[in-house]
Amino acid sequence: MSHVAFAFVLTLALAFFSYNAQRLVRYLRIGNGDVRLNDVPRRVWNLLVIGIAQTKILRDPVAGPLHAMVFWGFLVLQVGALEILVGGVIPGFSYAAILPAPLHWLFLISQELTAAAVLAAVAFLLHRRIVVRPKRLQGDGVHSGDAIFILGLIAGLMVTLLVTAAAERILGSGYPLMAQPVSAPLAAALGWLSPGAAHVVREVSWWLHALLILTFLNYLPYSKHLHVIVSLPNTFLSSTSGPGTVGAMKPMDLETEAEVFGAADVTHLSWKNLLDGYTCTECGRCTSVCPANLTGKLLSPRKIVVNTRQRLMEVAPALVGGDDVFGMPFIGASTGTAESTAAILEHRLLDNFITEEELWACTSCRACVYECPVSIDQLEIINELRRNLVLTESRFPEEILPAFEAMERNGSPWAFQPAERAKWAEGLDIPTMAEMQERGERPDILFWVGCMGSFDDRAKKTTVAFSRILKAAGVRFAILGQEESCNGDPARRMGNEYLYQTLATQAIETLDRYEVATIVTSCPHCFHQIGNEFPQLGGNYEVIHHSTYIERLLADARVPLRTDEGEKLVMAYHDSCYLGRYNEVYDAPRQALKRALPVMTLVEAPRSRDNGLCCGAGGGRMWMEERVGERINVERKKEMLATGADVVAVACPFCMTMLADAGAKLGSTVPVYDIAEVVADRLADGH
Repeated sequence: MSHVAFAFVLTLALAFFSYNAQRLVRYLRIGNGDVRLNDVPRRVWNLLVIGIAQTKILRDPVAGPLHAMVFWGFLVLQVGALEILVGGVIPGFSYAAILPAPLHWLFLISQELTAAAVLAAVAFLLHRRIVVRPKRLQGDGVHSGDAIFILGLIAGLMVTLLVTAAAERILGSGYPLMAQPVSAPLAAALGWLSPGAAHVVREVSWWLHALLILTFLNYLPYSKHLHVIVSLPNTFLSSTSGPGTVGAMKPMDLETEAEVFGAADVTHLSWKNLLDGYTCTECGRCTSVCPANLTGKLLSPRKIVVNTRQRLMEVAPALVGGDDVFGMPFIGASTGTAESTAAILEHRLLDNFITEEELWACTSCRACVYECPVSIDQLEIINELRRNLVLTESRFPEEILPAFEAMERNGSPWAFQPAERAKWAEGLDIPTMAEMQERGERPDILFWVGCMGSFDDRAKKTTVAFSRILKAAGVRFAILGQEESCNGDPARRMGNEYLYQTLATQAIETLDRYEVATIVTSCPHCFHQIGNEFPQLGGNYEVIHHSTYIERLLADARVPLRTDEGEKLVMAYHDSCYLGRYNEVYDAPRQALKRALPVMTLVEAPRSRDNGLCCGAGGGRMWMEERVGERINVERKKEMLATGADVVAVACPFCMTMLADAGAKLGSTVPVYDIAEVVADRLADGH
């Protein structure tokens, strides 16, 4: 009779789970289409490395191993859970009946040791939640009670599993002591139980364990811990699919008629953005590394994703109809409150959940995306909402209007005339592409100077230094001169896709007219844009950052350097976000510095490489004021100065400006140099 009762309970539980799974999938379908099955080998690799191996979560040295242990334990214990559920329906079913004894003993060992390890991890995690209460686990409407409930459920599962095994051992299961390293000592401690009492303990514990499994399964669709089910698929479907595409903004077809550009509500986002909402664990790792949040701004990447999920759960029931496979109607317009469906639909994600102030605080540094252990792309949601603000509603900070106007009129974010773009090269005998074409010559590379390198007085020193290195190495290069214009990256990051496509198309036409194949640039933003996002518009080129190019020239001994060892400097290198997290270029700049200055000591800031802190200029923040909290560039410069370095090295003109300005604000005399300047200063006499 008990097997019949359990079969009935199991059927109800699975039917209810099926209902909720279909409901959640139906909710995702209110989002826009998004192709996520390209580059399958890379996606499988991400699934194995990030999803199964938990490499992202292990970046946290304390909580990371604990959560990884619970996750891996979850995978191992599913094998045992299946035995329990099947055994509840089929009398006498056990793996012992189908596995050789040694293999079955290994199975028992794996279950018990895993259960004990998970129980210990859960105890520590509960202590962190209730007693330690780390800052990143607070705020943003974090469901601490939900987390404690889930951890309690997991603990209950582990305890009932071990108690059931101990009771069965008392009743004479006959397994070797070594096969039950945890339940055997527990059985010894409970040895005073009579066979009748042990049988009752076994039955109660078994039922509690089975019911906890089914309760856990059906609670997940209503919990933030839905990530237990969807995190692995989300990792496989993530947009972080390798160098060359990381961080590239989604293409937008401006030719199609649309009432809304970008996103104002969840119905304008993609189904993958909505799946990100399901997947969020609310762990706060994204917010804990956000430079805007760290310096007191309103932005919290976690809140962006949580708000997206909240809005989806508010509006989707009002939009979704139909029945599930059992003919049961899905939840309709009712939300359990007095609010009408019309009132719900009048709400939207933008403004009602996420404010302009939050969106414009973002530096697009991708620290949040990189840190997320389940591969959520918070930045994609921010970018889509920004696009809507600018293109659909013409709402943006007033200080970026001059940048938009200058890009539109002059092909630069600053009000410089195109005729002044190549003034830095006067007297340096640097040919333009037009001049080389007239002579019937082709350069080895095109040096894309960029707007900063062309017009900013400080950045022009980097431009000249890199040109000197190229000349000294005998590289045949040319510039576009007055024909170069902004590639549109600032406009795109600030949400002005129309202006971006106008500028990018113009640049691609110029590059294609000269049949350019290889481009080298000293600006990581130009490097990323031309190399990774121009292909969306048909512009395909080999693009190399000047740090990588310099390192290659030095490695090939093509750069004539002075023979003396140089100064014994202590140098700290600042990683540009668009060079590092966007394009995984970390070693080349450091190696170039070491090759040029063999006696130099390179020190690292506490946050460096893929954990580096943004300078504060990205995402269009270069043209906006920081009116709230500490300035990001000041925070970063303090970190660099704390290393005790004599010199701060950079490989980005934006970082150069931000860190130099921060140094002036702090009264620091520690200079900031681009790596091209450091290497050029070491050129042999006559170069």
